[in-house]
Amino acid sequence: MIIRPENPADIAAIRTVTIAAFKDHPHSDQTEHLIIDRLRQAGALSLSLVAEVNGDVVGHIAFSPVEQSDGSKDWYGLGPVSILPAFQGRGIGSALIGKGLEVLREQAAAGCVVVGDPELYRKFGFQNDARLIYPDCAPQYFLMQPLSSNPASGTVSYNAAFYADGDRQDGAA
Repeated sequence: MIIRPENPADIAAIRTVTIAAFKDHPHSDQTEHLIIDRLRQAGALSLSLVAEVNGDVVGHIAFSPVEQSDGSKDWYGLGPVSILPAFQGRGIGSALIGKGLEVLREQAAAGCVVVGDPELYRKFGFQNDARLIYPDCAPQYFLMQPLSSNPASGTVSYNAAFYADGDRQDGAA
């Protein structure tokens, strides 16, 4: 497996992987591929990595800037992370998360937040912190990790690409 930054030739494969990964997921509205497209179009896809097996893209992870109400800078949101169903359970998602956090540290990012399974993300150093909130999420599923500074505090806002109305699986409004 190779983990590398996305390139323009990967965009269609990333979309396919993301749609397949979230199909039938109980906590998804099946619009994750559209979020990635909108982040890319807005220039807010700060870090986009793919996992490649035998020349095929089988996984993807996205990181985008988030805003903190306390004015903290250089914080990012992890997600979506997507693995083709046939490749799930093989450590590809873990490898993408680990590599993404490593790259953010190298770029002197202040920290990273994620909405997701606390049991999974705690393995990567994420933790719940009552000083940092995301109003659209139950607190136990919102986790943070300082990377090069003290924890931020206040309310987190994700990029507008996460909040489009009228999304459907086919991308039509």
